[in-house]
Amino acid sequence: MCWRYLSVAVFVALWLSSTFASAETIAAARYEMPTERYGHFALGRPHEYARLAVTSDTGRTFTLELPENEVFEDLVPRLVRLAASEPQEVLATVSSRGSGARLVLIRLEAGRLEISAQSPAIGTPMRWLNPVGVVDLDGDGRAEVAAVITPHIGGTLKVYRRQGKDLVEIAALGGFSNHAYGSPESALSTFMPLAGKMRLVVPDSARAQLRVVGLEGGRLIELGRCTLPGRVTGPVKVHSPTEISAAMGSSTRVLAVKDCAE
Repeated sequence: MCWRYLSVAVFVALWLSSTFASAETIAAARYEMPTERYGHFALGRPHEYARLAVTSDTGRTFTLELPENEVFEDLVPRLVRLAASEPQEVLATVSSRGSGARLVLIRLEAGRLEISAQSPAIGTPMRWLNPVGVVDLDGDGRAEVAAVITPHIGGTLKVYRRQGKDLVEIAALGGFSNHAYGSPESALSTFMPLAGKMRLVVPDSARAQLRVVGLEGGRLIELGRCTLPGRVTGPVKVHSPTEISAAMGSSTRVLAVKDCAE
C-alpha cells in the first residue's frame, strides 16, 4: 500500500514538473490597433493602443484587448521577470478615461493573457507615468518596479512591490522627470550597480541634473547628483561600470558616477 501511494506521489510530482517545464512563455510582445479614443498622447501619435499581442516560445500568438474606456499609453511593451522562479511577463502603462495611468503586469496563463498585478491609478485622467525599470533594489532576490509619476508636472519617483494581484507602493521621493511631453523618447532614466547595490539614475524635475537614488531601509535616499550642461532630451544609459551617458539635443555627455557623489 505504501509503495502504491509512493508511486502515485512520484507520478504527480513528475507530471507537475513536466507541465511547468513545458508551459508556454512570452517570447516577444507588441502593441496593435492604434486608437484616438483617449487622446492624451504623452508619447506623441500614434502611441495609444487598444490591443497587446504576444508571441510565445512555441510561436503561437495571443492577444489582450482593453475595454473601450482604456488604452495602452505606451511606446513598446517591456518583457520583465520579477524573480528567477517566475515566468516572463509584460510591464505596460494603461490609461483610463476616468482615472489616468497605472502600471500593469500581464502574463500568459492557461493559454490566455491576463493582468496578473497592477498599481493604483494616478486618479486623474490625462495624467501619465513613465517606468524607470524593473530591478532588485534591496538585494532580496525579487525585483521592484520603479516609475516616475506625472513626469511633466512635478514628478514623483515611486517604487512598487508585487503583493498578490497588487503592485503596492513601498517608497517615494519627489522632484523627478524622465520624459518630455509629446516625445517618443522614454528612456531618460536607468539603473546600474554601484558599490554592490542596484541604484536608480533619474533626471531631476528640470532634467538638468542626474540624481542617483537607492532604496535603503525601505526608503528612497538620494546618494548624489551630477549637474549637466543642458537638459536631458534623449537616452540615459550605462556607458561603463563606472560611467553614465546622457543625451542632450545633438550631444551626449559621459559622466563618471563617482563625480555625482554627495
